[in-house]
Amino acid sequence: MSETTLYQGYDQTELDAQYNNRAMVPEHVDIHAAFDADGEAVLAEYNVRLDIPYGPSPEETLDIYLLENPTSEAAPINVFLHGGYWFSRHKNDFRFLARGLVPAGAILVVVNYALVPSVDLDELVRQCRAATAWAYANAPSFGGDAGKIYVSGHSAGGHLTAMMMTDWPAFGNGLPADVVKGGAALSGIYDIAPIAMTFMQETLGFTSDQVSRNSPQFFPPATKAPLIVGVGGDESDEFHRQGEEFSNAWSEKGSDCSLMVLPGINHFTILSEYADPESALARAIQKQMGLG
Repeated sequence: MSETTLYQGYDQTELDAQYNNRAMVPEHVDIHAAFDADGEAVLAEYNVRLDIPYGPSPEETLDIYLLENPTSEAAPINVFLHGGYWFSRHKNDFRFLARGLVPAGAILVVVNYALVPSVDLDELVRQCRAATAWAYANAPSFGGDAGKIYVSGHSAGGHLTAMMMTDWPAFGNGLPADVVKGGAALSGIYDIAPIAMTFMQETLGFTSDQVSRNSPQFFPPATKAPLIVGVGGDESDEFHRQGEEFSNAWSEKGSDCSLMVLPGINHFTILSEYADPESALARAIQKQMGLG
């Protein structure tokens, strides 16, 4: 007997497979090992400030990758939010990404946050907003321009990037509505309802209220700031659907959205594109930030 259709025509096994990126890319272990090795090289080569607290808990820290030869002019800032399906990974896994933006003239801020289930999704989003607000408030202390803050993220971080570009009702403390001037959401999940139907729900424990509060596809963008919605050509049909439907929904609501499909790229190698300053993706982000 076949399984019952659960979502978008998929049964349980099929839906799990759509969101199981590690199974879809068996070489993911080797890919991340190469990322880690390059991250260690970045620490030796770049001007960095590590483990700076932006909130009260031990997990609320960030790293700042600074320009090698800063000028008197403040530099644009990109705040990167990592992936890991909200329950795994750490900022230290993404040091290698500095190669994509810092040589072009940007300061990269890589954010750490507490993971589900140690906190719930609402608190995780709040922490990412607090980190972005910290970058705005403290930009002059590291040579950054508070008027040029951009956000980017991958996978769960793509979702978080979109959440940074919605309204922040709990952050009315003098922050401008357009604190984020643009974003790049890569391989993201923008309607998180199907995630609560997959094998990950046992760990995530998403409630229906959390799903509705944290699915940016159904919210209006806070500003008309430009947003790159990127997806690898070799990603699953669900990741393509998520990107396309989110991009269309926000475009209809007035956002300057551009969908970018990267041929031959999977859920993990899209980060290699981010880290390559000459790639089409990195150049698009640099252009958005007014660089080059």
